[in-house]
Amino acid sequence: MHTSDFRSSLRALRGRRPALRRQAGTAAIELAILATVLVPLTLGVTELGRAMYQYNSLIKATRDATRYLSGQGPGDAADIAIAQCLAVYGTRDCSGSTLLPGLTTAMVSVCDSTSCAGTHANQATGSGVINLVSVTISGYVFTPVVPLPVFTNLTGATITFSDVSTTMRQIL
Repeated sequence: MHTSDFRSSLRALRGRRPALRRQAGTAAIELAILATVLVPLTLGVTELGRAMYQYNSLIKATRDATRYLSGQGPGDAADIAIAQCLAVYGTRDCSGSTLLPGLTTAMVSVCDSTSCAGTHANQATGSGVINLVSVTISGYVFTPVVPLPVFTNLTGATITFSDVSTTMRQIL
């Protein structure tokens, strides 16, 4: 490159500096505009994932408790208490911490051929009759870590899940 070419290129760049000065700070403004959309979107997706995880944990808890009761006789208060402990603590003796925050044994109800005879006793099938047992968790409240407007309703920043229930065949 010749010295004259270099000097002419340098003059051309100097002539463009006012244009660069007018654009100073535009990247920061663009980042601020995008961040106001992307940060709540990211937090919302994270909270949705937490809600799905907790709902799935409730489903698994009812399945475990129902599976236990399906092998037990109907109406035994001790077995029902063990099933409630399985649903809330994941253990038979209610030891340790709860599977989910805010989950209590009072939220767990059991319906078997003794307590719900009209719907769970001697149900006809194509190969005879069976007894059913259901475990239901009612009134579980999901509380987001980050209270976003999407999760806010008239009662505050919580979501109450609908009843989660599992029904299985119980021994006669």
